[in-house]
Formats: sequence, structure tokens, C-alpha cells
Amino acid sequence: MMMPTPVRARPSACARPTLPNRALRALREGCESRWAWMDNRAMELMIGAMRGIDTKQASMLCLMSPENVVPPKHPLRRVKRLADEALEQLSSTFDAMYAAIGRPSIPPERLLKSTLLMALYTVRSERLFCEQLDYNLLFRWFLDMDMTETSFDASTFTRNRERLLEHDVAGKFFRVVLEKAREQKLMSDEHFTVDGTLIEAWASLKSFRPKGEKNEKKKDGKGPPDDPSNRWVDFHGEKRSNETHESKTDPEAKLMRKGFGKEAKLSYSAHALMENRHGLLVDFRVAEANGRAEREVALQMLDETLPGTKLITLGGDKGYDTRDFVAGCRERNVVPHVAQNQHARRRSSIDGRTTRHAGYAISQRVRKLVEEIFGWGKTVANFRRTRFKGRAKTQLAAYFVGAAYNLLRIAKLVSEVDAVPLPEPA
Repeated sequence: MMMPTPVRARPSACARPTLPNRALRALREGCESRWAWMDNRAMELMIGAMRGIDTKQASMLCLMSPENVVPPKHPLRRVKRLADEALEQLSSTFDAMYAAIGRPSIPPERLLKSTLLMALYTVRSERLFCEQLDYNLLFRWFLDMDMTETSFDASTFTRNRERLLEHDVAGKFFRVVLEKAREQKLMSDEHFTVDGTLIEAWASLKSFRPKGEKNEKKKDGKGPPDDPSNRWVDFHGEKRSNETHESKTDPEAKLMRKGFGKEAKLSYSAHALMENRHGLLVDFRVAEANGRAEREVALQMLDETLPGTKLITLGGDKGYDTRDFVAGCRERNVVPHVAQNQHARRRSSIDGRTTRHAGYAISQRVRKLVEEIFGWGKTVANFRRTRFKGRAKTQLAAYFVGAAYNLLRIAKLVSEVDAVPLPEPA
């Protein structure tokens, strides 16, 4: 039996040579470098599969809409639908604001919804909002803007503010939003709460100077006069009051403090009238900051917002426990459910005829919801300090803040009502 002749394997090009020479050594180094490159590339692909590869933006043309970016269950969708319905009812007011001929302006609906976004997302200035509008797709979607549409300039707000003041657009918008809540049966028509707070004015204490003082300038017209003592800045030891001094920046702002031991600031007073069922704002007023503003504005809001002969209740804190306010409420067929202010030197104007009823205790418990309105307005809506000079423009901003708060509450309450399953018929 013949044994088969073994076949000698052909040497590989990358096999280690038996004889050292220059050509085989170069071939071996090339193969090793290629194998090393392949091993490194495989490791890169394996690592990239786990952590992801940081690829640069390569697409030059993309077809998409802001509608596809906003999630279907985003809470701002319900707010947008309610705001669009309210603005549609103000179309006749918007037609009267602008002339029939001329260059088209920015739609007023877009300006009002921009103000709502500034309150909802704590945007501190109109200029910053216009900057964010260039890259924030959520803002563009809320304003019904295209992806490629150029954002408007911040001066657009300033140029149209006088139109909004002249036609009371902010107040009308606030009342239309409130009417949406009435249509949804979300408001009480019997029980209400009133309270007040202070809003810092857009003026510093340096501007609070004696009345009639001339604001002299340097010879070149820049800066304060050359006074070594700088008297109107260093006011320590000087007695100042609203009767003798006024702010040169905002003359309507008054020096006021929230309580004993607190610092005095140039401020306006803000007053909220709230219904007690769901804590919705019925009215939101800005007035002069003084010791009588809370009670005077409260009676004014009762006359203008809640007229009628129907018996209602009105809750309040100890600041409303005065003889004049309690008598004014009872003249208007309003039961004053205000907290009793009792101490050794005075007697409360609320007696047992009011406090003995269970409704009085309920009003005192529910009235604390109004603090949530002030807290939201001063933190989220950035209304702790006004951005405008004058009471009229501050009132304009207050109505927009109140409308934004009501829109959020209505959207949430409506969604909760829709989520509750209806009982099956028997």
C-alpha cells in the first residue's frame, strides 16, 4: 500500500520568514499594521454601538412642522386652544385698533399670546423672548409661526402697547377667559375671597426725592450735578414721606412697606378677587399703595364685577376687619366673612351673628388659596416687580398675568373633568 505524498502548504504572504531579508521584513511590518488597524476599527465600532457615535449635522434640507415636535399630551395644547377661542371673540376689537390701509403689522393675536408665554415660562424681558423665539420650536408652534419665518423685534411690543391701553385689550381678554370658565361651570357665584399684596415699582429709592426739586445736570448734560455730598443719593437721617417726596422715575409709585419691621419700597398695590370653588381669579386690580387701598378697591370690585341683589359671602384677612368695610359689604348684600382682628384696644366688627355659621369657618379655610395666586404671579409669572412705569401699564401686565393663571387652571380642571368616567346608565 502506497502512502500519499503530503502536500506542502503554500507559505502565506504574512508568514514569518525564515530568512531575514529586507523585502520580507517590510512585508511583515505592513501586514502587522493592517491587522492592527482592523482591530482598532472593530473596537471603535463596538464602542460606538453602546454609547453612540457623535456624528456631525449633515442634512441640509428637512421637511417638518412644529406641530410634529410638540407632544400630543403637552399641557400647553389645551392652553393654546382656550387662548385661540378667546382671541377669536376679540376680532372686532382688533379691527378697530388698526387702520384699513398701510403696511401690515404683526398680528395682535400673536403679541397677546407672546405675553402669555412670557408669563407661563418666566421670560424676564421682551427682548429675551424675541431671542428665544428664533430657536424655541414650542414658542413658534404656540404663535402659529413657520419654521423659516423671521421673528419680530422687541420694539414691536412697545409700539403696540398704546393701542392695547387705548382699547382695553388686556381687560377684555381677561374677562373673555373668565367667561370660558363660567361656560364650563367651574366658578362659584355665591362665595368669594379678596386679598391684596404689593408689587415693586420700576424705580429705585435713589429716585425718591423732594417734590419740586430740579433734576440738574452737569454742563455736558450727563450724570448728576457735581455735588461732593451727593445729597439725593445719601438719604440717611433725612425724613422722607409720600407727602413731601416723589419718585422722579415713576411719580405714581408710593413708598410703602408690607408690615412692621419691614423695609419700605416704591410699590403699587395689587388686589385679587377670587371665587372659592376652584380658586379662579374674578378680578385683578392695580392701585396706589396706601393704607386704605385694600378696602377701597375691594368695594370697587364688588360694585363693578359682582353687581346684583343676590346674597354672597366675601372672605378676607384681618386687614378688612374695619367698621367702614363691614358696613359697606352689608349695604351691598354681601356677608363679610373676614377674620376677626381682636386685641385689647379694639373690638372686632364681626360678631357671633356671622362667626356662628359653618360657612364662616369654610370661608376662612378656603381664602388661603388666594396666596397661591400671588405666589404664582410673583415667581413663575415674574410679577414680583413690574417692568413698566405708571399704573396703567402695570395694570395691563396684571391682566395678562391673571389671564395666564386662569388659562392654566381652566385647562387643568377641564382635563380632570374629561378624565372622570361617566356613570353607566342603570
